[in-house]
Amino acid sequence: MCAYLPSTEAERRAMLEALGKESALDFFSSVPAAQLAAAERVDLPEGMSELELSRKLNGLAAKNHQFVKIYRGYGAYNHYIPAIVDEIATRQAFVTTYTPYQAELSQGVLQTIFEYQTMICQLTGLDVSNASVYDGATAAAEAVNMCLERRRRRVLLSEGLHPQTIETIKSRFHYLDVEIDMIPLAESGETSVEALAEMLDEKVCGVLVAQPNVLGIIEPAAELFVLAKKAGAKSVLSINPIAAAILPAAAEVGADIAVGEGQPLGMPLSFGGPGLGFMAARQDMMR
Repeated sequence: MCAYLPSTEAERRAMLEALGKESALDFFSSVPAAQLAAAERVDLPEGMSELELSRKLNGLAAKNHQFVKIYRGYGAYNHYIPAIVDEIATRQAFVTTYTPYQAELSQGVLQTIFEYQTMICQLTGLDVSNASVYDGATAAAEAVNMCLERRRRRVLLSEGLHPQTIETIKSRFHYLDVEIDMIPLAESGETSVEALAEMLDEKVCGVLVAQPNVLGIIEPAAELFVLAKKAGAKSVLSINPIAAAILPAAAEVGADIAVGEGQPLGMPLSFGGPGLGFMAARQDMMR
């Protein structure tokens, strides 16, 4: 499979014959003269070699004041991305126009999905992973959906979750029979264990906490999830995949479901996107 297929002289001649044209100039003769005249008036410089063009563009770019280090994150982060990431991600052995329903034509896609799911399970310590959803906020909303039960329709969200995640969850269940309440933060910036203990009841189906939270503080996730489990609610941990490499795994702190935004793993910043929502869960939650 090639990214570009040039046409030969014989192929161009065959196409012109099929169109009843003598040459490429004859083919374009149907373009109105006024448009051709306008094109001739365009003041374009002489062509350049690739090296000359690269030097010129770099010179123009050097006039800009560029902030090399940007520390504002708040959900999307400017990480160093090794050049090999783009190289491997765009290899045609892995990326094809086929969907995975034809296994014999989609071995590369199937392999990458398998490797991805394996690594997400290793990162979270949980048993199963899906092949991702839209973004981290969407993954959190889908985790809430997994927590819902017939007689348990109340969800408790930590105020330490990213505001966009909170708004996405509220939008997702706005017209459904789901009650959403916020767990306040303590003065230390952590989700209040005492407040959660008071809020839990037989209607709560799930508790969602971020690790670290939106303030960058490490949450007492294990304590929070012990309370949730005693009340019969499921525990969801929204994690930063980079921080997850050094913090206790989601499974170790008692999470039933782990979700997060995969953008820090090698996706560039581009006006807030694109994102990658990863999700992992315990074996008994697989459907």
